[in-house]
Amino acid sequence: MPSLTNGEEGLIYQFKNCKLLKEHDIIRDDLWVRNGVILNPEKLFFDEKAYADVQIDCNDAIISAGFIDVQINGASGVDFSLLSDDIEKDVTTVSRLMLEHGVTSYCPTIVTSPVEVYKKVVPRIQKCNGSRRGAGILGLHLEGPFINKQKKGAHPEDLICSFDGGFEDVMAVYGQLDNVAIVTIAPEKPRSPEIIQELVKRGIVVSVGHSVANLVDGEEAVRSGASFITHLFNAMLPFHHRDPHLMGLLGSKKIEGKFVYFGLIADGIHTHPAALRIAHRVHPEGLVLVTDAMAAMGLSSGTHTIGQQKVEIINQTKAVLAGTDTLAGSIITMDQCVRKFLKSAGCTKVQTLEAATLHPAQLLNITDRKGTLEYGTDADFVILDEDLNVQATYIAGELVWDSPGFPERKETKIVD
Repeated sequence: MPSLTNGEEGLIYQFKNCKLLKEHDIIRDDLWVRNGVILNPEKLFFDEKAYADVQIDCNDAIISAGFIDVQINGASGVDFSLLSDDIEKDVTTVSRLMLEHGVTSYCPTIVTSPVEVYKKVVPRIQKCNGSRRGAGILGLHLEGPFINKQKKGAHPEDLICSFDGGFEDVMAVYGQLDNVAIVTIAPEKPRSPEIIQELVKRGIVVSVGHSVANLVDGEEAVRSGASFITHLFNAMLPFHHRDPHLMGLLGSKKIEGKFVYFGLIADGIHTHPAALRIAHRVHPEGLVLVTDAMAAMGLSSGTHTIGQQKVEIINQTKAVLAGTDTLAGSIITMDQCVRKFLKSAGCTKVQTLEAATLHPAQLLNITDRKGTLEYGTDADFVILDEDLNVQATYIAGELVWDSPGFPERKETKIVD
């Protein structure tokens, strides 16, 4: 790939011969970028009388906003909950890996951990824009420790706690919240409504999960400000026709005016394809694809030591605790999630891509910057083939990763 697409300040880049995911459709149009921002070509032509400095022929590819993963626990042997003293280096390792999978922004996720881990990690994993060094960080997702022991999943039971003393208990555990984007709690815990209200007041998205809550508990949480369900179907009570529990939030009429999003792990292991289809058909606009990937994501097949555990990766699709059939967590990448969801859910490419771009941006209330190709937003985008394989990833209009396995995009520098 020539080095023309380097985001040189002031230059106007025109991506042509492409199809854009825009306004809930895939349309044939050009994408114009300058100084890391998507341009309105009409204002460019008629107000500035300006034209492209560099043209990039995309060979009829699809351009989508960059993928956003709001729940990922680690990758490449790095566990955000077990970070070394060189935290920044470890985070960069994961952020760089994200680029080849089309992820331009993400929320590093910390599972239930000792208080000293929160005090050490939360201040040091700071929000940042993406670059050649890796995907941007939108804020941490703190998944615990205020969850239910009965649905702890892989979370250590002895570290799970409550907030009986109110919001002071939350601050005593987390230390600070400046770098936090999402907090997952079990809404059946006493004093949950006031905790949710206080978190939302501070600009933090509250998610319900790892819970035995009934539908009434869930509805009260949403009325208090909760707007997300952590990995729907997993670590919660199953649907029942007399009490659908948290899954019932997708169809509840008692929370009108409140919009609920929900995460889905579309790896073909954690969630059955039929369950994916049901969730999508009930509430397609709220579906957010997440990987929930753990530290083994990106490692080769075989046995690896991660923290205190030995994990075996089978065919690079499944991770189990070595010597057992117990799932160690997801190792799927976001681009794999996108392709598996498209195949399993029976939905359109637009619906699939929006579940990895628009919807997480809406959840985090950042659509003015991320998740779309609208004029004035950050030029964070991916170039995809018809099967939604990632050909190239751009952040702020700069090429940060491309695949050698695809035809080279032709770049032409315009000379006056």
